[in-house]
Amino acid sequence: MSSVIFDTEKFAAVARQAVAEGIVLLKNDKEVLPLSSGSNIALFGRTQFNYYKSGTGSGGMVNTKYVTGVREALEAYDRFTLNEKLKNTYDEWIKDNPFEAGEGWASEPWFQKEMPISLDLAKEVAASSDVAVVIIGRTAGEDQDNSTTEGSYLLTADECQMLENVRAAFDKMVVLINAGNIIDMKWMEEYTPDAVLYIWQGGQEGGNGALDVLSGDVNPSGRLTDTIAKNIEDYPSSQNFGGSKCNVQQEDIYVGYRYFETFAKDKVLYPFGFGLSYTEFSIEPVGFTYGEEEIEFDVKVTNKGSRKGKQVVQIYVSKPQGKLGNPARELVGFGKTKELQPGESETLNIVFTNYQLTSFDDSGVTGYKNAYVIEAGEYSFYIGDNVRTAEFAASFTQEETALFEQLSEALAPVVHFKRMKPELQADGSYKLIYESVPVATLKPDKLRKADLKPELPQTGDKGIKLVDVYDGKASMDDFIGQLSDEDLCCIVRGEGMSSPKVTPGCAGAFGGVTDSLLEKGIPTACCTDGPSGIRMDCGKKAFAMPNGTCLACAWNLELNEELYNWEGLELRKNKIDVLLGPGMNLHRNPLNGRNFEYFSEDPLVTGKNAAIQLKGMHKYGVTGTIKHFALNTQETGRHTVEHVASARAIRQIYLKGYEIAVKEGNAHAVMTTYGSVNGYYTASSYDLDTRILREEWGFDGIIMTDWWAKGGKSYHGNNSDMASIIRAQNDLYMVTSSAIDNTNRDNLAKELEKGKVTRFEIQRCAANICKFIMEKPVFARYIERGNELDEQLASEADDEELEFDKMIDLRIDESGVANINPADIKTARNSNNMITVSFKERGDYKLTMTVRANAKSELAQIPLSIFRDKLLVKMVTLTGEDKEWQTIEVPFDSCAMTFFLKLYFAQDGMEIKDIRFELVKSREEEFHKLFARMGEE
Repeated sequence: MSSVIFDTEKFAAVARQAVAEGIVLLKNDKEVLPLSSGSNIALFGRTQFNYYKSGTGSGGMVNTKYVTGVREALEAYDRFTLNEKLKNTYDEWIKDNPFEAGEGWASEPWFQKEMPISLDLAKEVAASSDVAVVIIGRTAGEDQDNSTTEGSYLLTADECQMLENVRAAFDKMVVLINAGNIIDMKWMEEYTPDAVLYIWQGGQEGGNGALDVLSGDVNPSGRLTDTIAKNIEDYPSSQNFGGSKCNVQQEDIYVGYRYFETFAKDKVLYPFGFGLSYTEFSIEPVGFTYGEEEIEFDVKVTNKGSRKGKQVVQIYVSKPQGKLGNPARELVGFGKTKELQPGESETLNIVFTNYQLTSFDDSGVTGYKNAYVIEAGEYSFYIGDNVRTAEFAASFTQEETALFEQLSEALAPVVHFKRMKPELQADGSYKLIYESVPVATLKPDKLRKADLKPELPQTGDKGIKLVDVYDGKASMDDFIGQLSDEDLCCIVRGEGMSSPKVTPGCAGAFGGVTDSLLEKGIPTACCTDGPSGIRMDCGKKAFAMPNGTCLACAWNLELNEELYNWEGLELRKNKIDVLLGPGMNLHRNPLNGRNFEYFSEDPLVTGKNAAIQLKGMHKYGVTGTIKHFALNTQETGRHTVEHVASARAIRQIYLKGYEIAVKEGNAHAVMTTYGSVNGYYTASSYDLDTRILREEWGFDGIIMTDWWAKGGKSYHGNNSDMASIIRAQNDLYMVTSSAIDNTNRDNLAKELEKGKVTRFEIQRCAANICKFIMEKPVFARYIERGNELDEQLASEADDEELEFDKMIDLRIDESGVANINPADIKTARNSNNMITVSFKERGDYKLTMTVRANAKSELAQIPLSIFRDKLLVKMVTLTGEDKEWQTIEVPFDSCAMTFFLKLYFAQDGMEIKDIRFELVKSREEEFHKLFARMGEE
């Protein structure tokens, strides 16, 4: 392998560019931006002191070496100065109003208290400043949605007062929104800022990316991947969002701009695809070809302005209404230019397939039930820089309705409801009507039984190793036939969190999780949380990535791929085979707490970005897990709510991005959701996991559950129903503490004995897992072939050292026992306690702790890492269900000299009753003899 160096500075440069290109400029009156060189900036908003690099929960918990926020970036920039008086005022106020971190998992506040800004203060600061820059900050995340309250989707009273008084005092006011997804924007009409930018959550380079746009070093080229409507009630999903039991998707395929451009143009503040630039571009279609399989456009883009910059080109189709009904416009293709100098042109070639012109008929009204069809009528294409202003470019007429692909009624709903549909009016407008949704007529269990095959004969151990399958000396069937029923039950159980069998602090281990499986040559593969970077709860640092919305808003697939080349290299460096990301559910509603991880309200944008990120990681042999499959469009009741949707909406909207990721991105791993869809938890949905994903799309990788997910039918599932999960061909249950001990007490062995799950079904999942592992770096390292890159990365210096929050001097006297006061241990998020351990007597010691969880959510993950000097000796992860006191014992053998004991808490929510360090066995005599021989005593 050629010399590859994991260069964090180059990684940072690519991330910085990605942030800058993802920033969306919504308004720029009087050409306030870019800021003039030499500007004195009055920086308002306490978010300048707590920049949100990402959202919260498992998708945002990345320990990183640094985070550069907007304030830090501006302070380091020699062409701007910050108003020191205003900064000093904030510094004094924050002493009495520190950052509020919240308590426990998913309990972080979505905003921070804002310093009140009086008109007098604003005027005083304005007298010595050229421009006001106001930062509005929001976070959100796992297990809790946004809400239509102040400090979440809406501005707070203090934020409104700040905007009002700063506007009154300053001639120039710029507003930056540091959030993971869109918020209410009606305030722009009242407070009339001169410029507004969504700077999103840019990871550790977020502030630098924002600086590049503010300064004009980078011309903003980000475009919205969501529609910004006037009111939250205007989104068609709002009336059916946030329930804990049932979420009926009555809007059907009319999500986001598909709804607004068809039924409610007047409700839109900023349309899908919108974004401004510091220059002007012309967009001119210069070529159009309609073929039997694909459509091709050549689009000439010319920079007509005075500044260099990039432009995004978007192509939309308007399908005939036909019998099915269709949105007024749908995105079918896009591209982004290189950086064009003033007067320079570039012609983009944008190609898309006829598949993107199809509609799914779930009723048979076109004559083809459960099929993709191209309905008869005129197909018109519109090209521009957003959905609203795109202009007519070309069209063709389909003479007769044609069958494109015949499929099945998989995932059809089991309850009756009505869905939206447009009715074309004489004036060209659309009337909103409702029609009944077709329901399922076939039962998935019957279809599953028809697909079953005979089990492989169990031969016992014949000495065949997995490497023999790799080398072609034995078949996979021969290898799997060696596995006992116990082996089979164990291999489909992933272990974690923070399993000692893989990279410390990671989310899960799978494959060779028992001695028996290891003996057969199956190594233990490692996966860990993303997609905002690599989460390692032991405290090890990783690169914090820009959030999903930011990356999608760049509309730059080539740049996204380059960024994930670096992410793939970092995964490889840390011996992690699978990143648990990208997240790719649709932004069905702006209130979804996890929108920051996802990309867009549009499935094409979502699928293309996910596919390119996978491609980026695949360069280095690692992969990502596309999640959450599928319809995870809210966090409220996420492990109980049933999502009810038509087969058309599911296939044409909610699964389309995943289909692109599988077919174009060659996805290797999929994670199902907590919730259920149309009657079954997704982990147990045979329709979803086997019929659609594997049989229709050709997926041949692994499917894993979300952590501690339920299986079975809606409302009746539980997290021990492993049999139903395996029947669906969801290969891995994630996670259990010990596969061999069946600590999750799943029903797999018992159901196998009863014949409720067949041996063939477990063998099939085992084969999927083994095939996956053979193709990953863990196997190359295990067989010591083709692992030169790992050796090279391992040789690179890693100077990382955990900083510590507290130093404790622990001296163990003649009694051999010492207690640590639990009150001296900081257990807040990212706390690292350093304890100097010295003793009178050399020997074997043990650390004993009595702990319990104090978290609101049962799904909370509360990890504790215990180090002896730099060596991680044990990781303990409590969940929110661990409410009772439990004892942790950690051996410290052969203690001969003073060492550092480090306790690192990656997440708060752990209570400690007592901590005790005591001598178990004296080794004073043998150490004395040893050192005497060495001449040291």
